[in-house]
Amino acid sequence: MTRTLDEWLAYQETTNVHEIELGLDRVRMVWQAMGSPRPAPLVITVGGTNGKGSTVALLEGMLRAAGYRTGCYTSPHLVHYNERIRIDGVNAADEDLVASFERIEAARGTIAQTYFEFGTLAAIDLMARAGVDVAILEVGLGGRLDAVNIIDADAVVITTIDLDHQAWLGNDRDSIGREKAGIARAGRPAVVGELAPPEGLLAALRDTGAQIELAGSSYGWEVPVAGEVGVTWRWLHSDGMSLDLPRPALAAPVQFANASAAIAALHALREHLHVPATAMAGALARVRVDGRLQRVGERPLTLVDVGHNPQAARALAEWLDTQPHSGQVLAVYGALGDKDVAGVVTALGHRVDRWFLAGLDRDTPRGLRAEALGEVFDSVLPEAMRQAYPDVASAWQAAREAAGVGDTVLLFGSFFVASAALTTRA
Repeated sequence: MTRTLDEWLAYQETTNVHEIELGLDRVRMVWQAMGSPRPAPLVITVGGTNGKGSTVALLEGMLRAAGYRTGCYTSPHLVHYNERIRIDGVNAADEDLVASFERIEAARGTIAQTYFEFGTLAAIDLMARAGVDVAILEVGLGGRLDAVNIIDADAVVITTIDLDHQAWLGNDRDSIGREKAGIARAGRPAVVGELAPPEGLLAALRDTGAQIELAGSSYGWEVPVAGEVGVTWRWLHSDGMSLDLPRPALAAPVQFANASAAIAALHALREHLHVPATAMAGALARVRVDGRLQRVGERPLTLVDVGHNPQAARALAEWLDTQPHSGQVLAVYGALGDKDVAGVVTALGHRVDRWFLAGLDRDTPRGLRAEALGEVFDSVLPEAMRQAYPDVASAWQAAREAAGVGDTVLLFGSFFVASAALTTRA
């Protein structure tokens, strides 16, 4: 009997005793048993700690505006699993995912696969069958040993490097950078989107023989100090190329870096792809990504963001610093147990006037109870106004009741927070 999509997803969680098991041997064997399909003639792989989803979406928007058919693979999803795979801008249909999972199951035999490996193979399979022109693959965790890395990318983007997933990737930026550099290939472009990347990343890329395109050296950007939406900014390359472009529709100053890295990747592939400035400009003005400072309410301004580590929190802090507001900032915050809660709280500090701490232990075994979050506040921000709630819905309700029309309510800290907020809103 054919399983439904939900039944397939539940089944996939039983086919490997490990939720995460890095390594390419098992997934490569199944991929080869499926005929080693290549998802597209051209492949761009996007790795890094933060900014991957936005960069994928910007690449997708620019390529589609230039007339190319795209396939995108991202993770995790916010509300529906189908969000992980997009063919020419459309989420994969249930029946297509089910058919792909059936093909994967037939090919794997007794080879164990994780939930993520099933999804990666399905993305490759569906893109290959759809005949897309360009595949854009987001690395799930790390790079070198991530399932996505069975595909040799024509160009890679490494957005940022920060401390996250240390149990698998290492305890310092150099170690993590070396792992993420593993997606690059000799002689092919590797765009480094961070202005101050760790030397471990750069050394590993040099050892690989990749053609490094380094932010601040190979390419850069100039942003007006002040200006309204629609005012241009400039992207520049060391070869003399420059573009005047509209400000990204995606909020937060960090999106200039993400957009610049996406443009640098397309510029590096210019012998294979023709993406005119008009296509880039159109995508910048139009592309938005759910869960990235996504507005879900006005008066009070209410935003949802997936930021879950100190680097992402610093980006949120930078955005808050650029926003004129007379009211208070109220944060609904939840986190997983393997995250640097102290680093997140410290990064935002007193920019948040009131904290509504949401437990995530009902959503996932890795989720922290709100009381555990409160214990971290006792250590790093003891004077902060805060209250604990059992889940996101109750914390958000309390924030709604406390907020005035001129306040800002920010729901953030995890994909689980964003998912709960968007599901509740729906």
